[in-house]
Amino acid sequence: MNKQIYILRHGQTRFNAEGRLQGHCNSALTALGESQALALGRALYRHLQQSGETAQQWQVIASPLGRAIQTAQRVCEGLGLDDSAIQTDERVMEARLGDWEQQAINDIMAAHPQLTGRADWYLQAPNAESLEAIKARLESWLADPATPQKIILISHGLTGQILRGKLGGLTDAAMWQLDRPQDAFYLYSQQQLSRHPVSQ
Repeated sequence: MNKQIYILRHGQTRFNAEGRLQGHCNSALTALGESQALALGRALYRHLQQSGETAQQWQVIASPLGRAIQTAQRVCEGLGLDDSAIQTDERVMEARLGDWEQQAINDIMAAHPQLTGRADWYLQAPNAESLEAIKARLESWLADPATPQKIILISHGLTGQILRGKLGGLTDAAMWQLDRPQDAFYLYSQQQLSRHPVSQ
């Protein structure tokens, strides 16, 4: 696959700060989340400059969930792009976490101690989206002829983790060990993934 993809996670949200699960529900970015998103955009701008490219050569694609749109707006600000540059695609939304959405992680773990230490515990909720379903929609997005070749993707923690696992050819066990940073972005280029930390 010849695509080049910058993979970004949304900034910190209120539910992130409170230790609650979001999934397909949404909570707004915190002040820290707003600054993280702007810092991502500015760092990306510098990275593109160093590569001899401009943001206009790339398509910004975001999950349609509010926290990703908010982040994409701040990223575009850092890149010098207008919000109209943002396209959305439901296939890069966060995993649906079923009956556990909006619940506190501590409460979930207290009620289900057997999940302690299990990296894929998020998807064990009643009515949660399966890993296979998430992979299928990401594969559909990657293979779609309408998906651009140069993408700045603003997605989510779990979805970004699963996408990077797929792009890196990792086993599920190795994929679940990947990080989900809000202070770094990844670049997939020439079939290699590289991590780029961001200072605020």
